[in-house]
Amino acid sequence: MNRLPIVYQIYPRSFMDSNGDGIGDVNGIRSKLDYLKDLGIDMIWLTPIFISPQKDNGYDVADYRNIDPLFGTMEDVESLIQEAKERGIGIMFDMVLNHSSTEHEWFKKALTDQKYRDYYIFKDKPTNWVSKFGGNAWEYVEDLDAYYLHLFDKTQADLNWENEEVFEEIAGIVNFWLDKGITGLRFDVINLISKPDVYEDDYEGDGRRFYTDGPRVHEYLRKLNRATYGRREGIVTVGEMSSTSVEQGVRYAMKSSEELSTIFNFHHLKVDYKNNKKWEVQDVDFQMFKDLMKEWQDSMQEHDAHMSLFLNNHDQPRAVSRFADDKNYPYESATMLAGMMQLMRGMPYIYQGEEIGLPNAYFNDMKDYRDVESLNYYDILRETKSHEEAIEIVMDRSRDNSRTPIPWNHDVNYGFTEGTPWIGFSKYPNLQTVEDNLNNEKTVLKFYKALIKLRKESETIDKGSVEFILHEHPEIIAYHREYNGEQISVFCNFYGREVSLDLKEFKEASVILSNYDVKYIDEKDSLSPFEILCLRRV
Repeated sequence: MNRLPIVYQIYPRSFMDSNGDGIGDVNGIRSKLDYLKDLGIDMIWLTPIFISPQKDNGYDVADYRNIDPLFGTMEDVESLIQEAKERGIGIMFDMVLNHSSTEHEWFKKALTDQKYRDYYIFKDKPTNWVSKFGGNAWEYVEDLDAYYLHLFDKTQADLNWENEEVFEEIAGIVNFWLDKGITGLRFDVINLISKPDVYEDDYEGDGRRFYTDGPRVHEYLRKLNRATYGRREGIVTVGEMSSTSVEQGVRYAMKSSEELSTIFNFHHLKVDYKNNKKWEVQDVDFQMFKDLMKEWQDSMQEHDAHMSLFLNNHDQPRAVSRFADDKNYPYESATMLAGMMQLMRGMPYIYQGEEIGLPNAYFNDMKDYRDVESLNYYDILRETKSHEEAIEIVMDRSRDNSRTPIPWNHDVNYGFTEGTPWIGFSKYPNLQTVEDNLNNEKTVLKFYKALIKLRKESETIDKGSVEFILHEHPEIIAYHREYNGEQISVFCNFYGREVSLDLKEFKEASVILSNYDVKYIDEKDSLSPFEILCLRRV
């Protein structure tokens, strides 16, 4: 494939259940491969399906070389890889290599064996760092009279990449799955793997400045590249970069660095964080969003590097509910956001349900929530806020917003399972299903198919330069893409009101994508609420 692939992310437990236990599984995914082929995607990214106690929904791995029975068997996975390949679709695995579950045999042995204790980061004296899930980042082990580091949940102990034996184990795991035929690797919080030479208290923040983009992280990634995926043709890699800078992001993704194909960064998904804190809510700062997109797009372009293009994933609220208006303009909101992101320069991602405009969960009772982070932070919020205030924040911010099951049709449990679903469906009124999207005339799904087809057919969108225009406009985000004398221009109204726009200079342009069925622009002098207009000039 000469172009960048279009990746579809699956959160397996919420995609499709094949055996009636209420949890989505590998065979459920296999049953929907034709649907995904028809959508037009090139690769499926699966969040972790390894053996796990599921304290963090699989991001706490207890065995990296075996499949959790929740999701199926190794034979099921091998069949998925093969059947997807037959449809021209690759499989990307999610590798959680910053930490393992405390149920992993390495950690269990670490409690009695010094060799395995060195697989992790044990200290006699902890620092004051804060876990990303809340609370102290160190857990005391009484039998050892020592503390181990966990940047996430206390059941997710950070691995010691300084230890050569740990690196050899990790390289072996990556090669094991490449040998099975996967063609993509997504590395979870991979920029946290290099810890500081000296552990010290942070009196300015929560500790992240000491371990984010650590001193040897680029060395470790180059080493992993050369020991595993760099030896093979056609492997796509993406690194999830927690709190990274644009300068560091470019270094990870530059071809000359020999580290990763592309990266995820999350700055643009913090523009509604009040005081830059996830659990404090404010309206989206649109100008900040535009500034960040321009900065990252320009920097990546300058260094011939690529970023991931996304607004949704398993850790984020649904974009249609978060950035736009899922109540009054559900179709227009979902389609504008899709086109705005996916026509930029980089590698596009679609998160399951995004292609039908699936909204937030709208759970107003804590009993409905399953996410460990949400449950922890509700308790933290209740220390200073009322129940009503706390639940409102959780409804806005919870990762469970993106983890409700896919509503396939209007059968029992929306066709997702014959059993009791592990988490409830979105409580959004008149929830649209995949079947509705397939059968109705004007749907989010049909727009996504047109968007994917355009991206696949257009070298300008795949390879072209990007230049942002109207950058100070308070309601519009717009940019040009150019390649070999062709210009494609994208105009997006980010708000639910009509906005004036002078398009006189584009009177000879053709309309190649619109969510308002615009055919010609002769008389057009405004953008309707949440309108996207994509024009082509040669």
